[in-house]
Amino acid sequence: MALLTGIKVLDFGRFIAGPYCAALLADHGADVIRIERIEGGEDRYVPPVADTGEGGLYLQVNRNKRCLTLDLASDAGRDIVRRLIKSADVVVANLPPATLRQLGLDYATVSALNPRIVLATVSAFGPGGPYSQRPGFDAVGQAMSGAMYMSGLPDAPMRAAATYVDFSTAQACAMGVLAALWAREKSGVGQLVEGSLLRTALILNNPVLIEQAVRAPNRVPQGNRGYASAPGDVFKTRTGWVMAQAIGQAMFERWCDLVGAPELKLDPRFATDALRGDNSLEVSRLMSTWCGTRTRDEVLGALAKAKIPAGPVYTPQEALDDPHIAASGLLAQREFAGLKGTFPMAPHPVDMSGTPAQYRHAAPTLGQHTDEVLMELGYAADAIAALRERGVV
Repeated sequence: MALLTGIKVLDFGRFIAGPYCAALLADHGADVIRIERIEGGEDRYVPPVADTGEGGLYLQVNRNKRCLTLDLASDAGRDIVRRLIKSADVVVANLPPATLRQLGLDYATVSALNPRIVLATVSAFGPGGPYSQRPGFDAVGQAMSGAMYMSGLPDAPMRAAATYVDFSTAQACAMGVLAALWAREKSGVGQLVEGSLLRTALILNNPVLIEQAVRAPNRVPQGNRGYASAPGDVFKTRTGWVMAQAIGQAMFERWCDLVGAPELKLDPRFATDALRGDNSLEVSRLMSTWCGTRTRDEVLGALAKAKIPAGPVYTPQEALDDPHIAASGLLAQREFAGLKGTFPMAPHPVDMSGTPAQYRHAAPTLGQHTDEVLMELGYAADAIAALRERGVV
């Protein structure tokens, strides 16, 4: 039996932080019902890949769910939501606080209907501050945490293409939901689990902020070069780019022997990781020269032999073609009703030996389970037909 069998989750989320949190719960067997506008949420189509319009993001973060379409602005739609909440264990909604209250999804409202409910919310900035009511996306968190500034060049901050703030927030909220469900086993009462994009972004960049607060080095962005050790950079070879990073004295000395510069072992400028970080430009220049005369495979092979962490800088297609990724099953091929052929789906973040997460089925088509969910709530077929005729579902 899956870990969360018997747990019902209502997913009002959009885009990533809420939906992916719910998907992680669904991977562990929870019955997750995605509640979506009748015409489809805007996040269903980003970026479009299926013949029916569904996007790659939608296919990833809505796996293992059922879909109920609903007009939340109608009285009948609100009544359906109230019925669902009374029978649910978890509500996930990454919506601004004012919107939560407007839809009756704030904690005071849902807990009054069902004291055992766990409400997981995600906002851009979190409660309590002057920005609490503002909207925001992943990149806003990257920007305001200092990470975007440090990732670029002195005259050009650089956003990370991967939406790491959103996905990290989703994972944190899923952990919070699991903790709240465990606490409920003891207390019998649910609770509010709150996450925010800014909170997550500050956590991820916290070491840099600690250093700035304590030592005030006022670091400036320096592209791909690291600050805490060297070499740590992206290097161009004859046939592509590689990322290589050495941390610690033993690793640095192996690198010196590899590139034919044993004298650097005794150079006081490179005596510690911190000093090597301060003088990383010279180390990167030497490594760039060494890499520039070799192919990517030759460089990676030599680094692997020297036990220095490194990897190729892949295009998306190269990532799809990598033999280790294929052999490890990290991008399993899945099917979707509106897509010809298959698509690669990344797995649950961790493996568990006793209660493994599982992929059961693809993301739902629009409204695929509307009748099914309503019947479970006690609606008869003619009542469902009437709701559909009125545009409620």
